[in-house]
Parts: sequence; structure tokens; C-alpha cells
Amino acid sequence: MTNQKTNSGQNPASFRDPSGFLFSRGGILYRQVNRVYEGEYVKLMESGLYERLVKAGYLIPHTEVSQPPLESETAFRIIQPERVPFISYPYEWSFGQLKSAALATLTIQKRALKADMSLKDASAYNIQFVRGKATLIDTLSFETYHEGQPWVAYKQFCQHFLAPLALMALKDVRLNQLLRVYIDGVPLDLASGLLPTKTRFNFGLLTHIHLHAGAQRKYSGEEVKSRGGSMSRQAMTGLIESLESTIQKLDWTPRGTEWGNYYDITNYSDAAFEHKKQLVGEWSARLRPALTWDLGANNGEFSRVAGEHSAYVVSWDIDPAAVEQNYRQMKKDKTENLLPLLLDLTNPSPAIGWANRERDSFGQRGPADLALALAVIHHLAISNNVPLPQVAEFFAESCKWLVIEFVPKQDSQVKKLLASRVDIFPNYTREGFESAFREKFEIREAVEIREAERVLYLMERK
Repeated sequence: MTNQKTNSGQNPASFRDPSGFLFSRGGILYRQVNRVYEGEYVKLMESGLYERLVKAGYLIPHTEVSQPPLESETAFRIIQPERVPFISYPYEWSFGQLKSAALATLTIQKRALKADMSLKDASAYNIQFVRGKATLIDTLSFETYHEGQPWVAYKQFCQHFLAPLALMALKDVRLNQLLRVYIDGVPLDLASGLLPTKTRFNFGLLTHIHLHAGAQRKYSGEEVKSRGGSMSRQAMTGLIESLESTIQKLDWTPRGTEWGNYYDITNYSDAAFEHKKQLVGEWSARLRPALTWDLGANNGEFSRVAGEHSAYVVSWDIDPAAVEQNYRQMKKDKTENLLPLLLDLTNPSPAIGWANRERDSFGQRGPADLALALAVIHHLAISNNVPLPQVAEFFAESCKWLVIEFVPKQDSQVKKLLASRVDIFPNYTREGFESAFREKFEIREAVEIREAERVLYLMERK
């Protein structure tokens, strides 16, 4: 479900499974179910498993349509899945989001077993956040379960979910970025080597990572042949419950990072803070955007204000603690139109995978109708030395409407940035900022924030 497509319309991320593939026609997303998957699809639909999973919010719903197939010689049926509001990737998720996705996958597998079916893959990319909940989007992930059959997706589950979660919880939360390098999950031998020694005394981690990695090493040099292993249904259930228990015990407290307590140390007065919220709310209400990006969202305070008038808000921030706080608040409030994600604006998510086309870059998933860039300009221009014209160009490619806050050198936050370095930014003035942004935007409004020296702008891309 990416924005890219091949010349034929087939989604470039949907090519590995002979059961079917996604394609777009007339801007609508379809999934072709191939004849080879007919029996599994019919079983999924007739067993009641599809209905139960959809009702519980664990599986994306679809409708069967009469749309002509993309490849008629192999087609069995065409379905139209519900469109996911925004596609995100595991390396953009906080610890809690990856944990939710892992537990959802195990819950789906347990429910599938009760219907004599099993997940044939356990890719984190098959999970997306829909109405605030981790949801399986690959309808063709199920296969008929046969007694004695081991869980073929076990290794993939450990690489996509357990290994990164253990590394994030027990080593460093930033290690989820390994998923950006290893598209099929963190190799278990790498995870085993990185995890603290004490994890060898944790039965779940010993079994599913350390011994699992050892077994992979042991058999990697052997002659290729089927080992024909078997696993009873009871043992399979035990395996799933062991994974579930191991993951449930992994936890991470959001603390000790740069922005986790930002609003506790900010230089805003209450009046300035409320005035800024009022302006964001008024401008969002006027524009009624379908998609809003809050870039540098911190814990999502202003994302929620914009979300009152936006169909969907993606709340991006560089700080894992802030994104985790945002996600926990979203779950607590049962917010359905907000998606917190990790993003370094100075090094945004690239396109990755086969031919760099499997997973879209940050830019390929835009532009947004509205972007908020509150208290970020000084970090881009001064902390990261990005010239103002290039900052303006970046935002012009990212959104149609822009709400951006200019933070002058007189502001205490900018003074902190300049305290330990030479001021080589003569153009970092209100005049220089407006001049740079006028190349790409029409400035519709500029409002000085009460009890602050900052200015909030509403701009429209030319």
C-alpha cells in the first residue's frame, strides 16, 4: 500500500507472494487473489476467521469487486481493501508501537489456529495503524494449518519483532534503526551478540534469540535438505504463548532524551502557549485538511489541536521518548486520527528495498495538505546549518499549506544554540526568513505571539 506503482499499476512492494498482489487503477487500490490461493482465500472467508478478525480490528476489511484483473490468466478474485490513512514503517515506530504490532500478530496467529489456519509470514510491514490500532493489512497472509506443521513464520517474527524490541528495551531504544538497514528484520546472530549477557538467563530471550541464532549458525553450512520437523498444535500454541509472554515483559520507559520533557522546560508563558494553540486551531479549522503533518511534533500537543479539524494527522518527531509519550497518550485517549512517528527532518526516511521501490521515502508519502513546523526553524537553520532557502524548498515539497514559527535570535532557545558556537548566520533574521520563504510561498498571515518574540506564519505554496 505505497504511493508508488509500476507502469502496469502493480504495487512495487507487492511481488514476493504468488498468492496475489496489490495494484492501483483510477487511484483506487485493489488486490488480485490468484487461483493458486483460491482454497486458502475461501477458507479464510467461510471459516468465519475473516469476519472475527475484522470485527476485532485486527484485519483490514475488504469488499469483493467486479473490477477486471491485472493478470487475468492467474486471477481468481479481485478485492478492494479499505485504504490505510497513512503507510508507516517499523523503523518509524516507537517502542510501544512495535510492541503493539508484535502482540497483534501473535493474537491473529492464535485466532487463526482456532480456525485451522496459520500466518505464513509475520512481516512487520504487514501491520499498519488503522483507527489507532495495529492491524494486519495483508489478507493473503493465511494458509491452512496441518497438524504437525511448524510455524513457518517463526524466524521472521523473531527478526521483525522480538529482536528489535529486546534491543530497544535492554540495550538502546535507538537500535530500532537497524530495521532501516535490515529490511527483513534484525539478524538473530547480530541481536544475540548485541544483547547484554544477562538476557541469557531470560528463558524467552535465551530460547527465541540466543539458541535460535545458534541453531541458525549450526545448520547454515549443512547440505540443503528438508529437515521435516514437526510440531503439534499444542506445542505451536505453547510457542506463541511463550513469544507473547516474552514480549509482554519487555518494557521501556520514555526518559532521558532531549525532548521528552520539552514542554516542562520551554520558555513559553501560559499566554503565549495558549495563543499559539488558538492560532493553530483557527487556521486548521479554516483549511480543514485531509492530511496534516506535524513536523517536530514533540509529544503531539499541537497535533491534537490540528486533529480537531483534520481528517488525519501524522505527528513526526526525532525523539523516541516524545513519540512514545505521544503514542501512549493517543492510546489512552482512544484517538483514531493521529499517528505518532519517528523522523529526523535532517535525514528523513529514504526509499529502501528491492530497486529502492519497496518502501517509500518520507517525501514520496506526501505532500501533506497542511504542515506544522512549530519551533523547528532554528534547529534546522542554526543547529544543522541548513540555509533558509533550502529549508523553504523542503517545506514547499512537503505541503500545500504551512504553519511555521519563526524563532528570532533574541529568543532564549536560540541564544542557547549560539552560546557555544560562532554566529555565522547573518541572514537568520525575520526579514531574511520572510525573503527566503517568499520564493516558494505566499505569506497569508503573520501573527506575533503574545508575550513572546516569536512570529507564527500561515503560508500557501506558490
